[in-house]
Formats: sequence, structure tokens, C-alpha cells
Amino acid sequence: MKILLGIVMLLTSVWHQWQVHAEFFTSIGQMTDLIYKERDLVQSLKEYIREEEERLSKIKSWASRIEELTTRSTSDPEGYLAHPVNAYKLVKRLNTDWLSLENMVLQDSTKGFIANLTLQREFFPNEEDETGAAKALMRLQDTYRLDPDVIARGVLPGTKYVSSLSVDDCFGMGKIAYNDGDYYHTVLWMQEALKLLDEGEESTISKVDVLDYLSYTVFQLGDIHRAVELTRRLLVLDSSHDRAGTNLRYFERLLEKQRSEEKINTTTDKEPPTPNSGVYARPLDYLPERDTYEALCRGEGIRMTPRRQKRLFCRYHDGYRNPLLILSPIKEEDEWDSPSIVRYLDVLSNDEIEKIKQLAKPRLARATVRDPKTGVLTTANYRVSQSAWLEEYDDPVIARVNRRMQAITGLTVDTAELLQVANYGMGGQYEPHFDFSRRPFDSNLKTDGNRLATYLNYKEEPDVFKRLGTGNRVATFLNYMSDVQAGGATVFPDFGAAVWPRKGTAVFWYNLFRSGEGDYRTRHAACPVLVGSKWVSNKWFHERGQEFLRPCGLTEVD
Repeated sequence: MKILLGIVMLLTSVWHQWQVHAEFFTSIGQMTDLIYKERDLVQSLKEYIREEEERLSKIKSWASRIEELTTRSTSDPEGYLAHPVNAYKLVKRLNTDWLSLENMVLQDSTKGFIANLTLQREFFPNEEDETGAAKALMRLQDTYRLDPDVIARGVLPGTKYVSSLSVDDCFGMGKIAYNDGDYYHTVLWMQEALKLLDEGEESTISKVDVLDYLSYTVFQLGDIHRAVELTRRLLVLDSSHDRAGTNLRYFERLLEKQRSEEKINTTTDKEPPTPNSGVYARPLDYLPERDTYEALCRGEGIRMTPRRQKRLFCRYHDGYRNPLLILSPIKEEDEWDSPSIVRYLDVLSNDEIEKIKQLAKPRLARATVRDPKTGVLTTANYRVSQSAWLEEYDDPVIARVNRRMQAITGLTVDTAELLQVANYGMGGQYEPHFDFSRRPFDSNLKTDGNRLATYLNYKEEPDVFKRLGTGNRVATFLNYMSDVQAGGATVFPDFGAAVWPRKGTAVFWYNLFRSGEGDYRTRHAACPVLVGSKWVSNKWFHERGQEFLRPCGLTEVD
């Protein structure tokens, strides 16, 4: 009962954080709470085990005592019962003591633990979280070109801990991909499960289970030769498998038909199709710059030539003679020349970072994006993180950081958005996107420096910031609040730049030309976090109030 009361108090203390499902996989910050919840459950389980062992110890002690008595009594029953005390105690034992033992055996010491587990289960990750976590691993696998064997064995760069996937885990990954119609990843993970079984790993999953999925999946990918081979292997293990038998007959008919067509192709000098070798191409998806984006995430394809590198400098920056920075100028480094991307060093102290994270963590919710057609905020698979918005009255540190960003950039924060804090979860990412709103297309607009094709794609998008009355997002100030052991770069696919997180630093760039037109080169992305927890905070400056701080240029693309 004490255990149950303690759990109720624990749940009450964190109730305000869990009123809605937290989508744990989207934030490492939220997932840390699960570590402590699991620890509490283990303590509850150990308490149950202790009580159960204590009960069994009493039963064993009682059994040993009675066994000793029965050994003596059965050797000479009449002589034993000749003693009136022994006769009395026998009657008493059978009438009273064995009843007490029965009650002890029937005593249910699981009630406290089960009640605890039932209460906690309401706040556990659900099936959506498991699916999201599995897809996150697949995203890391694709982006960083990791073999399933590398992930399964837990050999990842920058990790302090080694954690491997079992046959059951790999099979679960494959099933999630299969149920999602993702046959490419189904094959990869079912093959890994089969490989682990072939190596002798014990599992509740059998080779028949794996081959059942794998054979049908390779058939879906058009590899009939391998589907036949795998189905035959399945039937060797389980000749009574009805579905496999039916499938094999169907596959063999298709294979015979394919061979007949190959003979016709040979007579007409056409090249016959080559059988697949178990390696299948990753299907194309909705993102045209997928290959460029992922290559940059891996540190490949960065277009910074030695000649361009000579244009990059580091300097002390006083915020255009801002009083806050004259005596203690900030260190500024050029990350890219055109468009200009600069990094500021020592923008946030460790204490400020921890305070901002502390303020944000209870408010973290799944990050949203604006639907380009409706302008409505919604969640999306291409943005996997949780975010919170902090105002100046939340804590003096927020006001102080806002004024510092204003001093550094020379732009006013009066019309800027609130400070957005984001934490990226498993494979957390934000695929290529613009920070500014694309306005309806103007056929008379010059396209120098802009991407006309992208502009046309967004010609129906409403001006999503119109209701704010502060204009478009003129600039982005991105604070890195953690180091990331592997992955998590900010990349710009249009011109091949990659900026890596460094705790306490910030990067800054303009989204709009001085004319107010969008600079389409600034389409950027947050790469998936391979190892680590990525915390950032953004300040988006808007056009209004900047008229004299950043006046218009002489041309449209200044």
C-alpha cells in the first residue's frame, strides 16, 4: 500500500506535464523522463520480488519444519501418537496451521506492483512512438548510409554506450516498415534478423516467421527469382506452411512466364532483365534535393573551394558601435561568403543555456509547420522535434538574451517572434525549408539570385505572417545550446554549405534581400541527429521596424 501511495504522489507531481500524449520519440529531452519512470518501476518490481521472496521463505521454513515432523512420525506412527501432545499438535496442524498456510500461499503480493504498473502505463510511449522511433532509425540508416548490421551492433561514432538490436528488435523494425508499405526497409531489416538467426542467436522469432515476410516482400519488389528461393527455404523448415506452398506455386508460374518472355527477348535481340542479387535501390521520394541534402549531412559535397575560403575571415564585432558590445565585442566568424552566413562565439553561457532549457522543457510540444496551401499549423514527418516559445516575462534571462541578439545583429527585437526553443529527438530533423513566407508569384519580378522553379511551386501559398502585421521574416538567429556527437548539422542544399553545432555559438543569416524579396538560396535543413541530443533556440526578426536599421538597396537583389 505504501508503494502504491508513493506512486500516486509521484504521478500527481508530474501530472501537468502529461495531460496529453507527449510523442516521446520527437524529443530526447522528454525521453529522459522515461529513464526515471523506468527506474521507479524497477524499484517497485524489486519491492514486489522482496515481498514474494519473504513469503516463499516463510513457506519453505514451514515446509522444512513439517517435513522433519513427518519423517519422525511416519517411522513409528503409533509410538509417535502415543504421546498426547503429539496427537494434539497433529489435530491442530491439520485443522488450523494448514489453513494458515493455504492463506499464505494464496496471498497476492502482486497487487501493489500491478496497480503501480497500470497507473504508469497511461504515461508510457504508445504504438505511435514505437513506429516513430523505428522510422527514426531508418532515417538515420538512409541519411548516413549505415548498414543495418552497423546499427544492430550499436557501433556508432561518438557513443559512450554500446547497445545492440536483437532478432526480435530487427524483426519488429521490418514489420513496422512492412505495415507502412516500405518494402525497401522491410527487406533490409528482415535480412538482418535472418542473419542473426543464422549466427545462432536465440529468439522467440523463428526463421519461418522471417522468411514468410522476406519472401513476399522481395516479390513485391519484383525479384521473383529470390522470392522462389526464399519460399523454398521456408518450406524446407516447415513443409506444412499453407500460405508458403500457395505462394511458391504462384511464384513459379510467374517465373516460368518471365523465362518465356526472356526467350522471346533473346530472339528479338532485346537485353533480358538481370536477376537482382538481394540489393535493392532506395525508392525516390517527394524531396527533389534529397541526395544533395543527405550528402551535406554526411559532410560530403560541400562547395567551399580554397579560393572562396580566402574570403572568409574572423573578427571582433561590436554590433555597429552598440554600447553593449563596445567594451566587450563578440567574436564573429564567416561560415559562408554568398549568401553571408556568420557564426558568433560565446553568445550564451552554460548557466543561460541550462536556464532556457529548464524553462522550455515543461512546455515542449511537437513542433509544427504551416501547410503551404492553407497556412494552418500542423505536424509533419519531415519535422521531428519538440519546441516551446519563451517570453521575456518568463525569466530575466530571456530578456537579456533578446537584447544581446538585438545588439549583435543591429536589428530590433520589438517586432521579432518570441524565442523558440527546440529539442530534437531520435533521428530528429527538419528537412529543407524556407524560414520566410513565399508571396504570390509576380510575373514581372526579376529572377536574379532567386530560384524561379521553387517560386512557382509556392505561388499559391498565402502570406502566413500577414496577420501579425510585422512583415516577413527578414533574418534568422540560430543559437546552438548543445554539442552533438554525430549528425545534426544545419545545411544549405542550394549552395552546398554545412554548419555544425557548437554549444554556446550562434549562426545568423538574412532570409530576404534588402528589397524585401526572398533569397531562395537560404532554403536550409536541420540534419538528423545520429548520436546526441540537439538543443537550439531561434529568434526570427521581422521586416517592420528595420526600415532604417537595414534600408533598401539600389537593386532588387542587394
